Amino acid sequence: MKPRLQTSLGQHLVLTPQLRQALHLLQLSSLELEAEIAAAVESNPLLDWQPEDEVAVRAAGDDAAVPGAEARDGAPAEEAVRWDGLDDGWPAAAGFGGDEDGLDPAERIAETESLRGHLAWQLHLAPLSPRDRRIGEAIIDAIDDDGYLRASFQDIAAALPAEDRCGDDELLAVLRQVQRFDPVGVGARDLGECLAVQLQALPEDTPGRALALRIACELIAALPRLGAAGLAEALGCGDREAETALRLLRSLDPRPGARIGGIDHDAYVAPDCAIERREGVWKVSLVGGPHSRLTIHRGYERMIRHASEADAGYLRGRLQEARWLLRNVQARGETLLKVVRCLARQQSGFLEFGPQALRPLTLREVAAEIGMHESTVSRAVARKYALTPRGTLPLRAFFASGIGTETGGQASSTAIQQMIRALVEAENPRRPLSDARLADALKAAGVPVARRTVAKYREALNIPSSQERVRLD
Repeated sequence: MKPRLQTSLGQHLVLTPQLRQALHLLQLSSLELEAEIAAAVESNPLLDWQPEDEVAVRAAGDDAAVPGAEARDGAPAEEAVRWDGLDDGWPAAAGFGGDEDGLDPAERIAETESLRGHLAWQLHLAPLSPRDRRIGEAIIDAIDDDGYLRASFQDIAAALPAEDRCGDDELLAVLRQVQRFDPVGVGARDLGECLAVQLQALPEDTPGRALALRIACELIAALPRLGAAGLAEALGCGDREAETALRLLRSLDPRPGARIGGIDHDAYVAPDCAIERREGVWKVSLVGGPHSRLTIHRGYERMIRHASEADAGYLRGRLQEARWLLRNVQARGETLLKVVRCLARQQSGFLEFGPQALRPLTLREVAAEIGMHESTVSRAVARKYALTPRGTLPLRAFFASGIGTETGGQASSTAIQQMIRALVEAENPRRPLSDARLADALKAAGVPVARRTVAKYREALNIPSSQERVRLD
């Protein structure tokens, strides 16, 4: 065989630094985004805050403007961030809410979102069989606050009902599904597996991915002792390749569960968007914050043309970073608007009449409607809140799995829970309805639900059993 040169054509996906930053910003909550941007402004002289009075004047002059209007000092549209964009809207039924409805500040208080609740919500929407869902619930119950699965498969299997007992292979198959939930890597049994799951979620041609996977699976325990030089020798690669793999590993999250559930019960959350009715039409808007005043520092930008070659090179690099951040913050807002507009369209009945009108809706359906990947929608709704006439709600409250009805349609699990609550509230306290009788009542209403499902929903509503609800007075 002789050495020769040849060319080939192909397509592949590369996770560029800009794309990685965009994905990172998308999954941040509003408060985390503020902290991220504040740190960027501190470290990058080409980023600046626009004066609040200029933002107020601009917003007042163009209430229906979309994100990306012109910045101060004649800045291009892409170098300022706007958050006062409104949806075109769609009709809302009469008799609900209205501009005159005042929102109590207490409605901004949100319940703590626990890691287990966040995972259980995704499990509920995943395309799994009822048996696999029950196995998934047992796995999620065994995950600690850092996101690691500390219990053995034997202990998890023992916690399952007798009819759901399974072997290690079946438990591992469901665990692999849970590990792909947001945040990726949750449910790992050790640090190496946690990092490996996150690496496997990256495109195959991500620089350093293959070596980083080897480190995570084979050398993670020896990494502190080896160092970069020893690592290159152990892997049989050059120092530069080893350093690239190490940088990739350092960019991962060793405690993926720790960033979920960090809100105190008495803490206020910052809503990312608002859904309100204006003149009989539902409209969606992004809620402004300090990030809405982010812009380019024109003084340093003008210095580039007069600076020395070394200084100009440094400033150009920081200017490019600043522009990337501004574009990605704007892209985050546009993605969030698309998702929330879809949610409000799909769940207008929920906004009108409450949880009993919540229709079945999954991440996959939303992703298909707006032309995005399911994982993008998952990132967009994670730890995000909407200010609505029904209070400040997590975006995940707009999703619900469905149960087939006798009429051929579907009823959401949330709507069924509200039906159970209504039946219990109307029951005779001397003769409370058992789970079997509740199931019969739901079936008579056209919603066939098993007694065990009724018991699960009743417990989720914190409603005692029929024996405990008996009142003789």
